[in-house]
Amino acid sequence: ETQPLTSKKDVSDCNKGEDCRENGLLIRNPKSALRLVEDGNKVHPGQGDKEEAALISNGYSGVQSSVPCNGMGGVEDAQCTAPAATTTTTTTTSTTCGAEGQQQLMELEDRETWSKKIDFLLSVIGYAVDLGNVWRFPYICYQNGGGAFLIPYTIMAIFGGIPLFYMELALGQYHRNGCISIWRKICPIFKGIGFAICIIDLYVASYYNTIMAWAFYYLVSSFTTELPWTSCTNDWNTGNCTNYFSKDNVSWALHSISPAEEFYTRQVLQVHRSNGLDDLGGISWQLTLCLLLIFTIVYFSIWKGVKTSGKVVWVTATFPYIILFILLVRGATLPGAWRGVLYYLKPDWQKLLATEVWVDAAAQIFFSLGPGFGVLLAYASYNKFHNNCYQDALVTSTVNCVTSFVSGFVIFTVLGYMAEMRNEDVSEVAKDTGPSLLFITYAEAIANMPASTFFAIIFFLMLLTLGLDSTFAGLEGVITGVLDEFPHVWSKRRELFVLGLTIICFLGSLATLTFGGAYVVKLFEEYATGPAVLTVVFLEAVAVAWFYGITQFSNDVKEMLGFTPGWYWRVCWVAISPIFLLFVTCSFLSNPPELRLFDYNYPYWTTVVGYCIGTSSIICIPIYMVYRLIITPGTLKERILKSITPETATEIPFGDIRMNAV
Repeated sequence: ETQPLTSKKDVSDCNKGEDCRENGLLIRNPKSALRLVEDGNKVHPGQGDKEEAALISNGYSGVQSSVPCNGMGGVEDAQCTAPAATTTTTTTTSTTCGAEGQQQLMELEDRETWSKKIDFLLSVIGYAVDLGNVWRFPYICYQNGGGAFLIPYTIMAIFGGIPLFYMELALGQYHRNGCISIWRKICPIFKGIGFAICIIDLYVASYYNTIMAWAFYYLVSSFTTELPWTSCTNDWNTGNCTNYFSKDNVSWALHSISPAEEFYTRQVLQVHRSNGLDDLGGISWQLTLCLLLIFTIVYFSIWKGVKTSGKVVWVTATFPYIILFILLVRGATLPGAWRGVLYYLKPDWQKLLATEVWVDAAAQIFFSLGPGFGVLLAYASYNKFHNNCYQDALVTSTVNCVTSFVSGFVIFTVLGYMAEMRNEDVSEVAKDTGPSLLFITYAEAIANMPASTFFAIIFFLMLLTLGLDSTFAGLEGVITGVLDEFPHVWSKRRELFVLGLTIICFLGSLATLTFGGAYVVKLFEEYATGPAVLTVVFLEAVAVAWFYGITQFSNDVKEMLGFTPGWYWRVCWVAISPIFLLFVTCSFLSNPPELRLFDYNYPYWTTVVGYCIGTSSIICIPIYMVYRLIITPGTLKERILKSITPETATEIPFGDIRMNAV
């Protein structure tokens, strides 16, 4: 059972059922479910005898940082070569394994980790707290019963969002792999989920950064004594432009358009030069330059890995909170602010009886916390093995939810001020949704405050920083997934791969930079990511809880944290969270949104195109399942059993030794 590495015994062939020597290393019977692997390429001698390698007293053979010649968990018909002599306690390994063996070797090497725990927390918070917290939550809240909406929102967070958030952090931290290769250690037949996640992340990068380009355009335009969206005397204005904030006694008519709206639609987006999705028009060179600069910032923030991006988020994740506090104080002092707050929080208890309210609550908490994009898996994989990811999940998800709630006050104090100035009801002012709420309504309110230039600059800087760290995270999910899956190709070429990825994302964004680009952004936002991500996370939850096994997963968590997840978490992972995801997905598919932007009603064929875009990512899952069953030898039953059984071991740091456990 136990033998020193310096033994003279030589075995040239790895026979089934016997221990053998591979590259001078003693390998135990491959049927063993557990073996210890030294951390590094040296075996340190025991204190009692400097001339002999220390024995491992648990009955398993000590081996070098190596893998069987087939790159898998066992040795089958592999020809192993032995060095001429092994007389010292330091053994140099040389492997002739193929790509899979190299991949295993690289997994056994020390993985990059966060410089500090706070870097990880800020990165996760920066990812979860994005532009949607500022515009989507306030709108959904007042639309679905105001203060009453907080009840379904909290319930969905407790039983759906937070358990899924915790599950992804624990998976990533334990298995220390990205979204593709992690499935070799969980349930190989579901590996297509990883490829689907990467495609979804690329879709998001193709439109999400365009919204930041709009914010950057506003930021540059704000460096003037008079903000350009405050008057109706500009080249882009029409006869319907009505500046009711002017000193003249101007009344707001039915066809009146604010200067802020005309600046957004006619100067920034230039949608009047497009007839819709079937005629997008030319590309806006101003927005193209803005987007190019944003991708340049993104590249130099993530090209070296989490040790550099972990420093950048100290600015991008904390700056928005400073600005939110300033804007909250300023908004609270505006005349009519109380009207907006009252409208925001006034409960409508009858709304709780509507199914749509619960669907909106589930969708909001899910997309706010952001499982299913591979980001949590990637970020957690760079944690130390015994990091308390349970505490991290509770802290970051709570911060995210509180930020959404506070953002509502920031927005609605200003909407109350707008209603006071227009002498209208808040509901009339709050008609704008999505980005329009920020780029039209809020921008107009800022323009008519004292020190408007200062508040405009910090507000659009806040939008940029909110978006940047979310972009860092989305691309890191793809980068980590691909680098972990193909380490023999890209592990030493990370900078080159990141450069190629950012170029692809930039080129993929060109359609959103056209004069009709806003219509493309809306289509991608509604169809390309929503149902696809919900499907991905549903299958992920099923694969972990039902195929990998909730008992095995709970044991993994216990090995990391020292305690087993309670019955509440296990019930959520096994039943409640999958039902939660299935509920939201079916509700979306049964009642697809009717898209409308400005005065443009999306034609029916755009719904078909939207579903095709969404399906293009999740189609990877069944395709890989079929591929996996075809390439696996044996009968159909044997193929299925092999395809749902973890095929590689997971490293478990154990002092100076690494323990490989299946």
